[in-house]
Amino acid sequence: MEYQTATRLVADLRSRRVSATELLDHAVGRIEALDGAINAVVVRDFDRARSEARKADMALAAGDTRPLLGLPMTVKEAFNVAGLPTTWGLPGARDIPVLEDAVVVARLKAAGAIVIGKTNVPTMLADWQSANPVHGVTRNPWDLSRTPGGSSGGGAAALAAGFVSLEFGSDLASSLRAPAHFCGVYAHKPSHGLIPSRGFVPPGVPATCPAPAIDLAVVGPMARCADDLALALEVTAGPDAHEAVGYRLQLPPPRHDALKDHRVLVLDQHPLLPNADSIRAALAERAARLEALGCRVGRESPHLPDLAQAAATFIELLMAQMSADSPDSAFAQARMAAEGLPVGVDPMTSAAVRGGALSHRDWIIADRLRMAFAHQWRELFRDWDVVLCPAMPTAALPLNGSGGPAMIQIDGAAVQYEAQPLWGTLATLTGNPATAFPIGLDGQGLPIGAQAVGSFLEDRTTIAFAGLMAREFGGFTPPPTPWRG
Repeated sequence: MEYQTATRLVADLRSRRVSATELLDHAVGRIEALDGAINAVVVRDFDRARSEARKADMALAAGDTRPLLGLPMTVKEAFNVAGLPTTWGLPGARDIPVLEDAVVVARLKAAGAIVIGKTNVPTMLADWQSANPVHGVTRNPWDLSRTPGGSSGGGAAALAAGFVSLEFGSDLASSLRAPAHFCGVYAHKPSHGLIPSRGFVPPGVPATCPAPAIDLAVVGPMARCADDLALALEVTAGPDAHEAVGYRLQLPPPRHDALKDHRVLVLDQHPLLPNADSIRAALAERAARLEALGCRVGRESPHLPDLAQAAATFIELLMAQMSADSPDSAFAQARMAAEGLPVGVDPMTSAAVRGGALSHRDWIIADRLRMAFAHQWRELFRDWDVVLCPAMPTAALPLNGSGGPAMIQIDGAAVQYEAQPLWGTLATLTGNPATAFPIGLDGQGLPIGAQAVGSFLEDRTTIAFAGLMAREFGGFTPPPTPWRG
């Protein structure tokens, strides 16, 4: 039961092969027995969940067919859930009351899901490890000495460990895709603005008023199969209430029903970031199998944006966004005081970040570059259906303290730790959808993932492509580690 998909469990609930109470008891029992070694589900709401499970069973008996009715799941700690703390890893935030669910949480609950708890994150979501002074360190179920990724690392670990079948996280600098890659699961970074992010805010920041989507950042689902990503997208996508008075969402269907019909542009070299041999080999093997199946597979396009320039533009916009939390902001001072740091020396709000603050004029210039890149992607996706590329340059790294080391080694080459998510900028800068999925294991038995990037608002195409890949070549496999029981 622990490794069934959400889609299958929902079907079992409707057919009465299992009850919501039984599913919940199984999930809670597994978390209580096994999460001590992993530390994934760090905020638990089991008592309220049991009450909701009983209500779900009554609704199921009455013929209620809501798409997630009775399904236990988790969400990232950074989402507001009424009655639970939202800390983003800041010790002083435990006692700030949370009175309203984030939009995503409200939509999941309206679809019948039972949110049983929240999963771990790095402090301020600013690392590819999930560790903070409030909830401690989360470990990768494939190797407890390694990171599950960040910032949605707790969710990826919970999925890989079989605690839940569905999770909701967020992605700014590969925060969905990196954990999916490190833990061998699936994640979808939606087109920018497709799913409302209201209620996904640092503690103490007002979350009750409608607001535009955060620049670059999105919220999206994680699961162990592509069908579950599609299911979660269907119940969460669409305009927030204040926008829904004027328009509705109508996503196009997937471009193809058969894997062999896809045109796949494969990229395995980035001008600013080397990739481990194991990553390139796994991607080359998958590309060869796609070509043998009948796909049109290519490796270059005249419309491909300059990846180095695109990465530089992304970093400029990212630093401008992060400068909002620079040491001269009240929230950043509170954050540093909570962590015992002298104001002004926090590594994520340092002079380098303050120097990244842009004037409105300079931001407009950078945004115009972004629009030019978006046009190139639109032209590219006239010729190709998806771009297949790495999600991260290595398999899961050893745990190395909050913030990580200054440098990492990629097959003997020294690379800045902060450079790891540069593959993620292909989709993030211009708001394109990207679906991450497992494609194999490296020589140490660690998962290797890839991502399929698609045209803006063609989210169903990248998710369907990932699902077709799994049907043809295989998908998630459970980690063979001793703690599983």
